[in-house]
Amino acid sequence: MTKLKAWISAARLRTLPLSISGILVASAAALFENVFSLHICILAILTTVGFQVLSNFANDYGDGVKGTDNADRVGPKRAMQSGLLKAKELKKGMIVTAAITLFLASLLIFSAFGNEQFLLSFIFFNLGIAAVIAAVKYTVGKSAYGYRAMGDIFVFIFFGLVGVMGCYFLFSQSLSNYILLPAITIGLLSVAVLNLNNMRDRVQDEKVNKRTLAVVLGAEKVKMYHTLLIIVAFIAAATYLYVTQNNYLAFIPLIAFIPLFLNIVKVYKTTNPELLDPELKKVALSTFLFSILLLATAFI
Repeated sequence: MTKLKAWISAARLRTLPLSISGILVASAAALFENVFSLHICILAILTTVGFQVLSNFANDYGDGVKGTDNADRVGPKRAMQSGLLKAKELKKGMIVTAAITLFLASLLIFSAFGNEQFLLSFIFFNLGIAAVIAAVKYTVGKSAYGYRAMGDIFVFIFFGLVGVMGCYFLFSQSLSNYILLPAITIGLLSVAVLNLNNMRDRVQDEKVNKRTLAVVLGAEKVKMYHTLLIIVAFIAAATYLYVTQNNYLAFIPLIAFIPLFLNIVKVYKTTNPELLDPELKKVALSTFLFSILLLATAFI
């Protein structure tokens, strides 16, 4: 494998649709309120992709250094684990990606606020720095929060609340009465993807003292937690559509929850955690489908 292919592998492009789902949902909400801006949307997508790639590099590096990625790992082989990239190379990649992403974030903030609103620009730039730190600290360092059962909280905050509500604010420079609801939906579904990953790796993570929420809750309770994530996400989405739309066609995005409910059944029936690996893609793509359908209904 060439170095370019190794970097592409480490970037884990399959995770990108989930990462931009929040931006698409915020864009749909902005279209509903007639405050949408195409150049802000594009910059927001590019910035979000940068944060996601940075997170993937950091996750590869952090788990590789700690020895979490070993022969017992169930999912796809990581770049460092496979010897395709060295720790030093991944660290440099993280630095370069963080710099590019913060530059894109700066362009995004300037496009939204210009020179006039310094305080808002300052707040959002610091949110960008916080996102960089969160992406790196998930698995890197002695205080990595991904090893302390806190990954779910950070994913909900940055994929859901910051991703959706923050992006909507960039469009409108205000928060609508109901934007919290789709933010909850995307946040919880993003957590569901992480939770599936942690359920799959629960036994191996426990061996290397990686305390994810799946390890803390155990095999049965984590299934109940997973069910709750999807059901509350559905309730939030349905409520948002009910209170903001007056057209039955606007409920089309809820079709994306059909495979999510089937996923709940699959999770409960699965006794071998390794068999959950294909379910990650299903939940991630269903979340992406919801965001695409919501965006499409904005043009109805």
